[in-house]
Amino acid sequence: MIFDTHAHYDSEQFDEDREELLASMQENGVGTIVNVSASYESCFRVPEMAKRYPFMYAAVGVHPDEVGDLSEENFRKMKGQFQNEKVVAVGEIGLDYYWDNEPRDVQKKWFIRQLELARELDLPVLIHSREAAADTMEIMKEHGQGLRGVIHCYSYSAEMAVEYVKMGYYIGVGGVVTFKNGRKLKETVLKIPLESIVLETDCPYMAPVPFRGKRNQSSYIQYMAQEIASLKGVSVEEVIAVTEANARNLYQIKGE
Repeated sequence: MIFDTHAHYDSEQFDEDREELLASMQENGVGTIVNVSASYESCFRVPEMAKRYPFMYAAVGVHPDEVGDLSEENFRKMKGQFQNEKVVAVGEIGLDYYWDNEPRDVQKKWFIRQLELARELDLPVLIHSREAAADTMEIMKEHGQGLRGVIHCYSYSAEMAVEYVKMGYYIGVGGVVTFKNGRKLKETVLKIPLESIVLETDCPYMAPVPFRGKRNQSSYIQYMAQEIASLKGVSVEEVIAVTEANARNLYQIKGE
């Protein structure tokens, strides 16, 4: 079944129909969802959501746009969330030089601290990197070796993706792979093995064609799987099965 490795169902965009939508996942072929925090506040909301849904797990971490809310005390409180057995990753963490909401040295400091936390806890990391390719790779080579994780919403070159795969990381492929202007991601999918790809929505953002510009949700992963199947010359069923196995291996979540 579909495994959505990166979603944001605590977003207010789901406030009106969250329960109904999540109740429909099983019948739409979605078996597992990892709900990912971004803000400091969501580090507490997301694990609570995961407790309510048997098929949902949580990732706890602070997005680079939000690291200004972190302090030593808040970091300690956030760390307490990892005692919840449904928290399976540290994320999403990284660098964002597109929005540049926070000073770059502050982004780097908390990125490294959260990588160190993942190493301490032996958990995978979900890496956000936007227009920060060189600095992200430098930090990952220095502080991310030997960890496991996903380069989320991958947007760089196919060659750099190969480098991350060699380091043992998965490449997160979402709705952009269905876009006409998603050439770089299509090239990446062609260049790396299916065994190094995980599927993700980043919902409510990044909906695939034919829903581009609308609210995204986990069952739309079938459209990403279709595009990957077409690029790879394999069946959609194989794409869904292999990427589900990859995700279970990444998060150490056993099949039902």
